[in-house]
Amino acid sequence: MKPVEPGALSIAPESVVQPPEQLRYARWLEWGTRVGLVALILIFLAYGIGLVEPHVPHSRLPEVWNLPVSQFLAATGLPTGWGWLAFAHRGDIANLLGIAMLTGASLLALLALLPLYLRQRERLYAALCVAQVAVLLLAASGLLTAGH
Repeated sequence: MKPVEPGALSIAPESVVQPPEQLRYARWLEWGTRVGLVALILIFLAYGIGLVEPHVPHSRLPEVWNLPVSQFLAATGLPTGWGWLAFAHRGDIANLLGIAMLTGASLLALLALLPLYLRQRERLYAALCVAQVAVLLLAASGLLTAGH
């Protein structure tokens, strides 16, 4: 038998079999991140070439960029938390839609596992998926921030 060199794989990659739940999670996560990245790029391009009007005019950016967050919000009239959704039609704020899609990709991937686990009668794994989704939604809700 030939000795294996350090750092070399001892198992042929084609002989590794991934469980269906890992493949489903990976597929959903891959597509979610691709859609989020494409959205982020398209929205930024639309903002950058002026197809969508910004909330903060470009001429004001040097004035407000260096402000602390509280002063920036007061100077621009932007809300905190999920209030940005009301301004999502503006080019500079619409970029947050792409970021939200990217960060929400794992949530969708977890939800995609639920039917598979329930069909397999894997109640513990299904419960863990639900718990992870609940934690992600609670964190995104803003209920745990100091302002509430």
